[in-house]
Amino acid sequence: MSLIRAVNAIVETQPARPVSQRAPASQTDADARRNPSHEQKHQEANPASLLAQQAYQQQAHQDPAPKQGLLAQDLMTSPVTWLPSDSTLQEAWTVMKCKGIHHLPVTSLHGTLVGLISDRDLLPYMQELESSSSPGPSAEHTLAQVMSLRVLSASPITELREIARAMLDEYVSAIPIVDNARHPIGILTTSDILHAIVHRGPLEIWT
Repeated sequence: MSLIRAVNAIVETQPARPVSQRAPASQTDADARRNPSHEQKHQEANPASLLAQQAYQQQAHQDPAPKQGLLAQDLMTSPVTWLPSDSTLQEAWTVMKCKGIHHLPVTSLHGTLVGLISDRDLLPYMQELESSSSPGPSAEHTLAQVMSLRVLSASPITELREIARAMLDEYVSAIPIVDNARHPIGILTTSDILHAIVHRGPLEIWT
């Protein structure tokens, strides 16, 4: 079929140009692979560009970085109440009742952690401590005579899962948190952990 157009009022007939057929998609893709574009050739020839592309692909397939687990400082009770080792059982019991606590770190005269005493340690002396008339002679015993000498402690940046594991392994319900000089700066109990689970929502503990 020919095309008809007017040129200076003279009708001129010109043969129609043949319409080239489009290569199939598969053929086009094959040609593109055999004949890469100039930009592709430039990227392949540029080592820096190739490395950047590989790094991007590697990062895209990597899993997101794990979240930081909770630390002792996130849940510990601070400041912590403590008593020196020459304090009496009566003094310890009075402090526990007034503050509503169950554990007291015990320190040396220099303030370093040397022991821990709990209300359970005071149970054998409870009758004398609670005497309505006057405390018995045991009430005047010092904490150094009754306290637990084998005390687990942790730093503020110890992970909570490590503390929980130690509590389970050693059957303890409280761990004092100390600074670099082993001065008590906090305490973490099983009650603190349970309270956080109930009131703070999901915890990223086992990351």
